[in-house]
Amino acid sequence: MSERTGYVQVYTGDGKGKTTAGFGLAMRAAGQGLRVLVLQFMKGDPTWGEIVSAGRLGIDTEQVGLDHWVLKGKVTADDRAAAAAGFRRACELVGSGDYDVVVLDELITALFFELVAIDDVLGLLRDKPSHVELVLTGRRAPAEIVAAADLVTEMRPLKHYFDAGVGAREGIEY
Repeated sequence: MSERTGYVQVYTGDGKGKTTAGFGLAMRAAGQGLRVLVLQFMKGDPTWGEIVSAGRLGIDTEQVGLDHWVLKGKVTADDRAAAAAGFRRACELVGSGDYDVVVLDELITALFFELVAIDDVLGLLRDKPSHVELVLTGRRAPAEIVAAADLVTEMRPLKHYFDAGVGAREGIEY
Protein backbone atom coordinates (compact mmCIF):
# COMPACT_ATOMS: atom_id res chain seq x y z
CA MET A 1 0.00 0.00 0.00
CA SER A 2 1.39 3.43 -0.89
CA GLU A 3 1.93 6.04 1.78
CA ARG A 4 -1.27 7.99 2.22
CA THR A 5 -1.51 11.61 3.24
CA GLY A 6 -3.23 12.30 6.52
CA TYR A 7 -4.91 15.63 7.08
CA VAL A 8 -6.07 17.55 10.14
CA GLN A 9 -9.84 17.84 10.47
CA VAL A 10 -11.71 19.99 13.00
CA TYR A 11 -15.38 19.70 13.94
CA THR A 12 -16.39 22.70 16.04
CA GLY A 13 -19.29 25.03 16.79
CA ASP A 14 -22.23 25.21 19.16
CA GLY A 15 -24.41 22.76 17.23
CA LYS A 16 -24.97 19.07 17.91
CA GLY A 17 -22.93 16.50 16.04
CA LYS A 18 -19.21 17.07 16.59
CA THR A 19 -18.56 13.84 18.48
CA THR A 20 -21.00 12.02 16.22
CA ALA A 21 -19.07 13.19 13.15
CA GLY A 22 -15.77 12.10 14.66
CA PHE A 23 -17.12 8.66 15.52
CA GLY A 24 -18.76 8.38 12.10
CA LEU A 25 -15.42 8.98 10.43
CA ALA A 26 -13.80 6.46 12.79
CA MET A 27 -16.42 3.88 11.87
CA ARG A 28 -15.96 4.52 8.15
CA ALA A 29 -12.16 4.26 8.43
CA ALA A 30 -12.37 1.02 10.42
CA GLY A 31 -14.71 -0.37 7.78
CA GLN A 32 -11.97 0.22 5.19
CA GLY A 33 -9.36 -1.57 7.27
CA LEU A 34 -7.62 1.52 8.68
CA ARG A 35 -6.24 1.42 12.21
CA VAL A 36 -8.37 3.76 14.30
CA LEU A 37 -8.20 5.27 17.78
CA VAL A 38 -10.63 7.60 19.52
CA LEU A 39 -9.36 9.35 22.63
CA GLN A 40 -11.98 11.33 24.53
CA PHE A 41 -11.02 14.34 26.63
CA MET A 42 -13.38 15.58 29.35
CA LYS A 43 -15.48 12.41 29.20
CA GLY A 44 -15.18 9.50 31.58
CA ASP A 45 -18.25 7.29 31.27
CA PRO A 46 -17.50 4.01 29.47
CA THR A 47 -21.23 3.19 29.18
CA TRP A 48 -21.94 5.94 26.64
CA GLY A 49 -23.27 4.51 23.39
CA GLU A 50 -20.39 5.62 21.18
CA ILE A 51 -17.82 3.90 23.42
CA VAL A 52 -19.82 0.68 23.60
CA SER A 53 -20.39 0.61 19.83
CA ALA A 54 -16.78 1.44 19.01
CA GLY A 55 -15.63 -1.47 21.14
CA ARG A 56 -17.99 -3.81 19.29
CA LEU A 57 -16.51 -2.60 15.99
CA GLY A 58 -12.93 -3.09 17.13
CA ILE A 59 -12.17 0.64 17.29
CA ASP A 60 -9.68 1.41 20.05
CA THR A 61 -11.06 3.97 22.50
CA GLU A 62 -9.72 5.63 25.61
CA GLN A 63 -11.37 8.16 27.89
CA VAL A 64 -9.03 10.53 29.68
CA GLY A 65 -11.60 12.72 31.37
CA LEU A 66 -13.05 12.55 34.84
CA ASP A 67 -16.59 11.59 35.77
CA HIS A 68 -17.89 15.16 36.13
CA TRP A 69 -18.53 18.24 34.02
CA VAL A 70 -15.80 20.87 34.00
CA LEU A 71 -17.02 24.40 34.62
CA LYS A 72 -15.24 27.53 33.35
CA GLY A 73 -13.59 29.27 36.29
CA LYS A 74 -13.94 26.18 38.49
CA VAL A 75 -11.26 23.95 37.00
CA THR A 76 -9.64 21.75 39.63
CA ALA A 77 -6.11 20.44 39.94
CA ASP A 78 -7.53 16.97 39.20
CA ASP A 79 -9.10 18.30 35.97
CA ARG A 80 -5.74 19.75 34.89
CA ALA A 81 -3.86 16.58 35.81
CA ALA A 82 -6.29 14.36 33.86
CA ALA A 83 -6.05 16.60 30.80
CA ALA A 84 -2.24 16.76 30.99
CA ALA A 85 -1.99 12.97 31.26
CA GLY A 86 -4.50 12.60 28.44
CA PHE A 87 -2.59 14.98 26.20
CA ARG A 88 0.68 13.14 26.86
CA ARG A 89 -1.13 9.92 25.95
CA ALA A 90 -2.51 11.50 22.78
CA CYS A 91 0.98 12.65 21.73
CA GLU A 92 2.36 9.18 22.39
CA LEU A 93 -0.34 7.42 20.39
CA VAL A 94 -0.40 9.86 17.48
CA GLY A 95 3.40 9.86 17.28
CA SER A 96 3.63 6.07 17.44
CA GLY A 97 2.45 5.74 13.85
CA ASP A 98 0.38 2.72 14.96
CA TYR A 99 -2.87 4.40 13.88
CA ASP A 100 -4.05 5.72 10.53
CA VAL A 101 -6.88 7.77 12.03
CA VAL A 102 -6.89 9.37 15.48
CA VAL A 103 -9.92 11.24 16.79
CA LEU A 104 -9.21 13.52 19.76
CA ASP A 105 -12.77 14.11 20.89
CA GLU A 106 -13.32 17.28 22.96
CA LEU A 107 -9.67 18.34 22.78
CA ILE A 108 -10.81 21.72 21.49
CA THR A 109 -13.12 22.07 24.49
CA ALA A 110 -10.17 21.24 26.75
CA LEU A 111 -8.36 24.15 25.10
CA PHE A 112 -11.26 26.48 25.93
CA PHE A 113 -11.11 25.43 29.58
CA GLU A 114 -7.34 26.00 29.54
CA LEU A 115 -6.70 22.38 30.46
CA VAL A 116 -4.26 22.03 27.54
CA ALA A 117 -1.95 24.69 26.08
CA ILE A 118 -2.64 25.79 22.52
CA ASP A 119 1.07 25.76 21.62
CA ASP A 120 1.22 22.10 22.65
CA VAL A 121 -1.73 21.23 20.42
CA LEU A 122 -0.24 23.17 17.51
CA GLY A 123 2.99 21.20 18.05
CA LEU A 124 1.04 17.94 17.89
CA LEU A 125 -0.57 19.00 14.60
CA ARG A 126 2.78 20.02 13.16
CA ASP A 127 4.68 16.90 14.30
CA LYS A 128 2.13 14.16 13.58
CA PRO A 129 3.28 11.41 11.21
CA SER A 130 2.36 12.36 7.65
CA HIS A 131 0.03 9.39 7.15
CA VAL A 132 -2.09 10.05 10.27
CA GLU A 133 -5.52 11.59 9.75
CA LEU A 134 -6.03 13.63 12.92
CA VAL A 135 -9.52 14.74 13.92
CA LEU A 136 -10.20 17.25 16.70
CA THR A 137 -13.66 18.00 18.05
CA GLY A 138 -15.10 20.51 20.48
CA ARG A 139 -16.72 23.91 20.79
CA ARG A 140 -14.92 27.21 20.29
CA ALA A 141 -11.96 26.25 18.11
CA PRO A 142 -9.35 29.01 18.42
CA ALA A 143 -8.30 30.82 15.25
CA GLU A 144 -4.83 29.28 15.46
CA ILE A 145 -6.28 25.75 15.30
CA VAL A 146 -8.61 26.70 12.45
CA ALA A 147 -5.64 28.13 10.52
CA ALA A 148 -3.51 25.02 11.13
CA ALA A 149 -6.23 22.54 10.08
CA ASP A 150 -6.85 21.27 6.57
CA LEU A 151 -10.61 20.89 6.99
CA VAL A 152 -12.85 22.75 9.44
CA THR A 153 -16.57 22.18 9.80
CA GLU A 154 -18.62 24.37 12.09
CA MET A 155 -21.83 22.93 13.46
CA ARG A 156 -24.33 25.61 14.32
CA PRO A 157 -27.78 25.14 15.76
CA LEU A 158 -30.79 26.37 13.84
CA LYS A 159 -33.27 24.64 16.13
CA HIS A 160 -32.81 22.21 19.02
CA TYR A 161 -35.28 20.38 21.25
CA PHE A 162 -33.05 21.20 24.25
CA ASP A 163 -34.47 24.73 23.95
CA ALA A 164 -37.92 23.27 24.69
CA GLY A 165 -36.59 21.60 27.85
CA VAL A 166 -35.84 18.15 26.46
CA GLY A 167 -32.85 16.62 28.25
CA ALA A 168 -30.12 14.40 26.88
CA ARG A 169 -31.55 11.09 25.70
CA GLU A 170 -29.85 7.71 25.99
CA GLY A 171 -28.79 6.42 22.59
CA ILE A 172 -29.21 9.82 20.95
CA GLU A 173 -27.03 12.27 22.91
CA TYR A 174 -24.93 9.71 24.79
